[in-house]
Amino acid sequence: MAEDLHRLQTHDLELGATEAIQKHYSRHVVAGKPVSQRKLDFEHRRPRWLRECMAEATGVFYYVFPGIAAIASFTLNAENPIGVTAFGSLFQIGWAFAIGIAFAIITCAPTSGGHFNPAITICFAVWQGFPWKKVPHYIFSQIFGAFIAGLLMVGMYWPEIQVFKEESLAAGKGLVYNGGPASLLCTFPNPNQTNLGYLFMTEFFVDSFIGIVIWANLDPANPFVSPVSAPFAIGLAYGAMVWGFADIAISTNLARDLGTRIVAAIFFGSESFSYLNYSWIAILVNVPATLFATGYYEFLMRDSLSSIGKGHAVHEDGEEGLRRHITNTGHIETGAANALRKNQSGSDEYNLGKRE
Repeated sequence: MAEDLHRLQTHDLELGATEAIQKHYSRHVVAGKPVSQRKLDFEHRRPRWLRECMAEATGVFYYVFPGIAAIASFTLNAENPIGVTAFGSLFQIGWAFAIGIAFAIITCAPTSGGHFNPAITICFAVWQGFPWKKVPHYIFSQIFGAFIAGLLMVGMYWPEIQVFKEESLAAGKGLVYNGGPASLLCTFPNPNQTNLGYLFMTEFFVDSFIGIVIWANLDPANPFVSPVSAPFAIGLAYGAMVWGFADIAISTNLARDLGTRIVAAIFFGSESFSYLNYSWIAILVNVPATLFATGYYEFLMRDSLSSIGKGHAVHEDGEEGLRRHITNTGHIETGAANALRKNQSGSDEYNLGKRE
């Protein structure tokens, strides 16, 4: 007991969230208990694939759960004596999704890489060498995370949802329509939005916008983004699209829509998939749109030489390949030049001093 009382010095910080600042703050955080060999053995035996899948599922849950909860609080409070406006708006819903995405990245990305979207997983496989054998596991986990988020939200709001169902049926509106019970979980178009081509293009360009922002934030050569700001910048891209286009039906994520749409079909009927023949747009368009966006960035905006120069990437043929490239092109940006100079003992035989 006496040892516990004297373990903290005058300016020490207690264990807790303070552990996150040990590398960034001058005050000392008191050490926790030593890590046991039993704990290390347990963590070593954990299957890597299971950790990654659970992290992806948990991350999508963190993203979807606050978003659909905000939708529910906005939609279900018509009977509340203090009124709907006290509980929400599209502005609130956008922030719920944005902050949920930031929390998902902060919480789970260190374990799985933080994809949280089947389209992003596919893009990592296409452009960045993510193993294709992992793609099905990641996609299943992402859909599962959204499914659990939908189930939990329905369970927590079940009394209010039951009342809403009865009122909707009594009014002859059914259960599946934009603004109806099923729309608490997933996207449905407005009754006058019968042009599927219009809905396709809306979804395509919204998802492309988000995809380019994500890819730019993940570019290690981007000087305007730090590891601290990236989760919030990515989240705000989603929020901005919700604020601008949620009123005309957008999905933005295959897993977010399909996982919760399955829950909607369980509780509100199979029309959740057949209503106005829209569900395929909400579920599938995100993939080609994000491939287009990331391809646009890769072909027109990516600066791989800058990434190499800053030490974030390497030439496929090593330093010899990089030297050969410099010899062939005759010039190089300063960042890559500095990287090579470290291994050249001050010589400039590769004409690294030239600037574009």
